[in-house]
Order: sequence, then structure tokens, then C-alpha cells
Amino acid sequence: MGIFNNIKKMFNKNKGQMSQEEIDVLEKAEKYKKGMEKTRGSMATRLKTLFDSYSTINEALFDELEEIFIMADIGVNTVLELVDSLRADVRMRSVNDLNEFQSIIIDKIFEIYVKDEVVNTNLNLSDDGLTVLLFVGVNGVGKTTSIGKVAHKLKAEGKKVMMAAGDTFRAGAIDQLKIWAERVGCECITKPEGSDPASVMYEAIQKAKNENVDVLLCDTAGRLQTKVNLMKELEKVHRVISREVPNAPHDTLLVIDATTGQNGMNQAKAFTEATNVSGIVLTKIDGTAKGGIVLAIRNELGVPIKFVTMGEKITDLEYFDIEQYIFGLFSDLFE
Repeated sequence: MGIFNNIKKMFNKNKGQMSQEEIDVLEKAEKYKKGMEKTRGSMATRLKTLFDSYSTINEALFDELEEIFIMADIGVNTVLELVDSLRADVRMRSVNDLNEFQSIIIDKIFEIYVKDEVVNTNLNLSDDGLTVLLFVGVNGVGKTTSIGKVAHKLKAEGKKVMMAAGDTFRAGAIDQLKIWAERVGCECITKPEGSDPASVMYEAIQKAKNENVDVLLCDTAGRLQTKVNLMKELEKVHRVISREVPNAPHDTLLVIDATTGQNGMNQAKAFTEATNVSGIVLTKIDGTAKGGIVLAIRNELGVPIKFVTMGEKITDLEYFDIEQYIFGLFSDLFE
């Protein structure tokens, strides 16, 4: 609740009295608040109605709370764990009003995401030499767009960036990535459609090394029909990358469309079984009322969200921040 209350205070504070760090936090909070509007609007309305309907905490309240969270796509297993944890919390014995209850809910959601761990939401960038980032995910989730946005962010941070068009099976995928490379202002390594993706990675790595590139962003095919094919293709790509660059890929980022809800969870499970996914890029979170999938992904897969996209512009990609996410989810309840 500390960060939650601090952010709310900032909204009422004159920007002229803020430090640059406070201004940065506030601007990020505003993006999350706007980006989570659909999820918050749907869930907050039902929560307000629920809390207005009860004067005491009882089983009926917990049952309705479960339903509201399931509708937000937090996931049945995660919701049951959350509500059971609320029931068992010793603080419940001394709760005098529902505002205290709401604060405990926020604490529990934070705990479910963090799991008493130091959650690494930053990219695992190499301190010495080339960093390779591998992007995986099914077609249509915004994978190519996400690569472009991540490339833009890294360039803005002073990195020299290159792309590798490893989705050689889908018509137009290569051209689409080349367009993004032009927009960002970086080189894109390509081979003809139908080429072996692993050979694209090999060529891109050699060129990236020769040109002292800091970060190589690698696209992969998203239309592999069975898990066996998926595993074989990704294993081959992974093998070539790790042979040419020690400890690479430094991050394997699974791109998921937030608007697909639990279907996105099924995709995530398939890819995490096929390859060592180290982080999630969650796209279109501003386009869904089911943004609770963040919690389901983290709780059921144990993989952190590294980026979220909230808008169409090239700058509409943020490093994921669980505290800002919770603020965006619940800010209406405390206005």
C-alpha cells in the first residue's frame, strides 16, 4: 500500500514541487492508469457495488469476490489461492471496515506476484559483448511490433541495435520486420522466405559481432502446428545462438496478447514447455477488460512480465512495474 498511497499523493501535488524522480513515477502511473482503464472500469464498478452491499466480512462476500476476480481473468487457480489467503490472514480478525479489507486485498495481490522473491523485470543485458534477445509467440499477438518497440526503447537508452528476421515461414513477416527496422533506424538481417531460421540467426550474429552491435533482437516463427515441431525448431535456433554467443540467448521473451485472456495462458504453457522462457511481453493490455491475466501468468507459470504495451505508438511500451500495475487496477476504489 505504500507505493499506492505515495502515487495518489503525487496526483494531488504541484509538479513544480516534485523531484525529477517523482515526475517520472507520476508519468508512468498516469500511463498505467490510462492503460488499465478497461480492466479497472469493469472490475472496480463491481467491487464498489460489492463493498457497498456488505457491512461485515463473511463467506458470501468472499464468494462474490472470487467471481469478480475470475471475470477479470486472474485465473481460477490464482483467484482461489488469493481468496483462501485472505480468509486465513490474521489481520482479518481485527478488520473494522471494508476500507481496511480493500487494503489487505492489494497487499495480497502484490504478495502473489512477488512470491517473496526479487523479481527481475529488467532485460538480462550482457556487460561485455553482444546481447541476444529471442522473441517467441504465435502469429497475431503483436510479436513483430513488440520487437520494434523494444528496439526503439533500447536505442533511446544508447544501445546499438540489430534485428534478425527468423520468421521465414510466414508470408510478409520478413518485410514487416524490415519496415520496423527502418522506423527504428537499425539494420535487419534477412534471408529469402523459406530459409532455415537457424541460418538467419547465425548470419545475424556474425554481422552483429563484426559491427559491434550491443543487442540483437531475433524474431521466430509463430505458425508451428504441433508442440513437437515447435520444440525442434526452437531447440535448433537456441543451439546455434548459444554456440556462437556464450550464455545466449540472454532473454527468451514470450509475446502474449492480453485480449486473448485464458487462450493466452494456454499459449504461454505450450511455449514454456518448449523453450526456456525468461520473461513475458504482454501486448494490448489497454484493449481488454481482462488485464488480470498478469497475475495468472506470474502465479501459474512463475515467469515475470518484462514489458507491457499500452497503445499503438512506437513509444507505447513500458518496463513492467507490479506496483504501478496494482495502482492502475485499483485507483478508482480510493478516489
